[in-house]
Amino acid sequence: MKTLKIIFFIFVAVFLFYLIGYPLLLDVSSLKTQNPKLTAMMKYRMKQWEKEGKKVQKKQIWIPLNSISPYLIKAVLIAEDDKFYKHEGFDFDGIKKALEKNLKEGKLKYGGSTISQQLAKNLYLSPSKNPIRKIQEAILTIRLENTLSKKRILELYLNVAEWGEGIFGVEAAARHYYGKSAKYLTPWEAARLAAVLPNPLKYNPLGHQPYVEKRSRLIYFIMKKRGIIKEEYQEVEKETEDITEPEPTPNQPEKPEDTPSRPTLTPEPEQSPSKETPQKDFNTEEKKVENP
Repeated sequence: MKTLKIIFFIFVAVFLFYLIGYPLLLDVSSLKTQNPKLTAMMKYRMKQWEKEGKKVQKKQIWIPLNSISPYLIKAVLIAEDDKFYKHEGFDFDGIKKALEKNLKEGKLKYGGSTISQQLAKNLYLSPSKNPIRKIQEAILTIRLENTLSKKRILELYLNVAEWGEGIFGVEAAARHYYGKSAKYLTPWEAARLAAVLPNPLKYNPLGHQPYVEKRSRLIYFIMKKRGIIKEEYQEVEKETEDITEPEPTPNQPEKPEDTPSRPTLTPEPEQSPSKETPQKDFNTEEKKVENP
């Protein structure tokens, strides 16, 4: 009996160390000045490729935030985390709505992850949906928010986000899909790239999938309404003139179980993209948990 108690306490101690100790011991402060060479997500993908016998070359090119098109930055914030500059790592409204949706459908299908949470997962954790990983993600999110500036968090996110098989970071994505540096992305190209972030292995910014078409046009429309887009982009402006107000469920897929749900994009006035000021707030819906 005494031996069983000792084994039990050892098990509990090891579990708690893994649950709490691991995220607390990681060197987050080094991210202030250093760029990670390989993220947990990259390592996860590499193991997948090896297991499936694929020969995929990882593409990633680090660039500073000021070398990224302001249109791309705005498009990603609108699509993924419009409250980025207002919250401290967690969008509790989004989490609440996602929880209500999951309870209604009886399964873990939606998430309310912010850019900070996504960065924590991409850098240090697996894409697993288990509660242990979510607790570790929360701890790491708090540490990232308390250690790094919002600008640095956004810079890291845009450089490690997955944008296709073997494509990590916006510079590699811009060159792969559009043959140019991320600095020169147009508003329409930025909207297309932002639209595929929920599931970059399924969606292609150059494709004609209904979800991507609808999502990118809505992101572009909001950028236009906020005054972000310059007048020279008349061609795409004409293509979006028929859009007046976002539909209640703009990202409703043909097969809801296959397509991630992102925040409802509601247009509001916005400041010039050249200024690094907080985004205007807008109502968000639940996000579906991304496929690994």
